[in-house]
Amino acid sequence: MADNGSRKNSSNKGSSKNSFIMQAGILAAAGIISRIIGLLYRSPLHRVIGDLGLGYYQSAYNYYTIILLISSYSIPSAISKVIAQKLAEREFRNAHRLFHCALFYVLAVGGAASLFLYFGAGLFVGEEAVPVLRTFAPTIFIYGILGVLRGYFQAHKSMAQTSVSQILEQIANAVVSVGAAYLLINTAMGTMEIPVSEADRVVRATKGAVGSALGTGVGVLVALLFMLGMYGLNRGMFMKRISRDRHERIDSYGEMIRTITFVVMPFILSTAVYNLSSTVNNTIYTKWYLDIKGLGSVDIYSRWGIFSGQALTISNIPIAFASAMASAMIPSVAQLAAARDGYGAREKIGLSVKTTMIISIPCAAGLLILARPITGLLFTNKIEADEDLATKLLMALSLSVVFYALSTLNSSILQGLGKVNTPIINAAAALVVQTGLSMGLLYWTKLDLYSIAIANTAYSFIMCVLNQIAVRRAVGYRQELVHSFLIPGLAAAFMGAAAWAVYEGLLLLTKSPRISVIPAILIGAVVYFVMLILMRGVTERELRSFPKGHLLVKVARKCRLIR
Repeated sequence: MADNGSRKNSSNKGSSKNSFIMQAGILAAAGIISRIIGLLYRSPLHRVIGDLGLGYYQSAYNYYTIILLISSYSIPSAISKVIAQKLAEREFRNAHRLFHCALFYVLAVGGAASLFLYFGAGLFVGEEAVPVLRTFAPTIFIYGILGVLRGYFQAHKSMAQTSVSQILEQIANAVVSVGAAYLLINTAMGTMEIPVSEADRVVRATKGAVGSALGTGVGVLVALLFMLGMYGLNRGMFMKRISRDRHERIDSYGEMIRTITFVVMPFILSTAVYNLSSTVNNTIYTKWYLDIKGLGSVDIYSRWGIFSGQALTISNIPIAFASAMASAMIPSVAQLAAARDGYGAREKIGLSVKTTMIISIPCAAGLLILARPITGLLFTNKIEADEDLATKLLMALSLSVVFYALSTLNSSILQGLGKVNTPIINAAAALVVQTGLSMGLLYWTKLDLYSIAIANTAYSFIMCVLNQIAVRRAVGYRQELVHSFLIPGLAAAFMGAAAWAVYEGLLLLTKSPRISVIPAILIGAVVYFVMLILMRGVTERELRSFPKGHLLVKVARKCRLIR
């Protein structure tokens, strides 16, 4: 994992490691559960609004995401970093004042961003998607407040509140998205049947997409109410800590606003540039490609709905673990960097990379091998050509899961180490290559949407390599390869073979891909777990540090995998 640097704080190293992975695991579990809920409601939503509705929704969602990233989305990570540094020095009063300043910051910035998105929606999307983008506008203001509360708890290394709020957010989002889409379509059209005329199909799809956007806003509002309740319950403990603070120096609000601004802005730029990839792809395909090929907008948006609403959505699920690990990394690495504990930082980086790859590599293999049944399980494609397209696009995107997971993690590591500009430069360089590659492939080949999938994978690979090099230079970290990449890769190969054999066998018996894929996934996961332990890819100590690790060790002992 890490190299053999000077060993500090060895007495509490094990407990710190366990706590770190446990907190990341809690956040990852919530992230994965949230993604699964998000996927489960996509199937009924897809049946209600169709590919065209998904295309309008995803097109508006990409621009909403960029504005959200610029204004509010990076707040939890940025706030957790600056507050964690104050907490490490036991400056509880200054930490709480930073929390108040952050609230004022997001109220101002989030309010301005919401107004800009509402009145400037026509600058970003076509006329059909403008109502959808405007529906997203108030969510930006609400999310800023939610982000500060999440960041405050994360700075205290307490991920449970954020985790529960994420799950509640997705549940509310799922219920309201489908329900509101159904009601709006039924009210506007008088029926749920898809009309014949193109103009009526556009109206129907727009109403459905607006309903889905309403669900996003309601979900964020529910999460905010929960976090406010958690803050109220814990406020007494925070106040008690503040009363015991004996530091004489109290930072002025002006200093704190400057601190927040200088910390938040690089986070915002890094995250915005990093996530600009999807928006650029969206613009290239739905505007530039549409114009140069002279294609109809309904067909283009329908196909974009298959790529972004189905294939890309599924491929993003495993990245939830890397995002959770990244959120847990920032305050931990920031504290280690502040304490000049180079060995501790390298060890924590190595552990986080290994844990992320143990999860991401088999997920990528599973998406590649079981792409068709997974797509069929989560989405209802009535036209076989649409299902074929979604399946092949998911296969083309499967490798990007590993690259995105590692690049996401390393971006947060660099931010925690204070190298906040490096991920921005790396993301910008990767974005230039991606844009040129996607436009070139679309113009000179007949790959169509596969051009976007190839460019997306290239972007994630370049980001992965550049960030890995930057981490090595920043902290002297040397990446361990055998236990972090090779063994998980071999175990994933066995897993893939077993899952494919089980799926094909059950398919012959049941004739149902949906029934056959679930046992195939479960058996594949068991095979991966067994092979990973047999090949010594994970130690008993590392296994215990996972969520429910004691149960995993107990199962491994009963199966005589661990002695």
